[in-house]
Amino acid sequence: MQYSSALRSVQEEGSFLEELNAEQKEAVLTVEGPLLVLAGAGTGKTRVLTTRIVHIIAQGFAQPHEILAVTFTNKAAFEMKQRVNELIGGALGDMWIGTFHAMAMKILRQHGTLVGIEPNFSILDDDDQMRLVAGLLKIFELDEKQYPAKIILNHIRRWKDRGLFPWQLGLAMGPLETIARKVYKAYQGRTKTLNALDFGDLLLYCLKLFEDQPDILKSYQEQ
Repeated sequence: MQYSSALRSVQEEGSFLEELNAEQKEAVLTVEGPLLVLAGAGTGKTRVLTTRIVHIIAQGFAQPHEILAVTFTNKAAFEMKQRVNELIGGALGDMWIGTFHAMAMKILRQHGTLVGIEPNFSILDDDDQMRLVAGLLKIFELDEKQYPAKIILNHIRRWKDRGLFPWQLGLAMGPLETIARKVYKAYQGRTKTLNALDFGDLLLYCLKLFEDQPDILKSYQEQ
């Protein structure tokens, strides 16, 4: 098997460590407990992370399906996948490498029905979200000059980033926030009807899933 032979080669030669400086090598070889790497742009953080993944697999500390590598951008996720793939000779199918949103989407595709999400949900991009908010402002007969869709949407996104559904918000701070809360509640109702999630929903519903279903959370923790 190409994957197995590539790993044996990595184990025997240790060639994947040769490109690293002393500090990078220390980070790669540290596999017990948490590790924080602080470095500027272009200093090899992705190389350290991917090489560390390969080292963990090559030494038998974990199997590919037990690896979770999360990043913020699709570009960084692609680079990590490409780098690991080159080092271990394929077999990335079981490895969890991607953005936070991609990981949450993968989990919700499998378990979303437990929090009221159909598995074939679609994803709303920025333009979709703006049109949805603007449409709701018209339905509520609100002046968009007084209540700009962009500002309302920013409120909604901040609440989602804090892990808050409409029913979890505290007291409103002023008329703009009062309107934003009204729109947020309607917005969530509309996305439900459309069977669609925005990027904030991916994280929000994944959090709800883990809070409501401790057995699901435990299964991922153990994996």
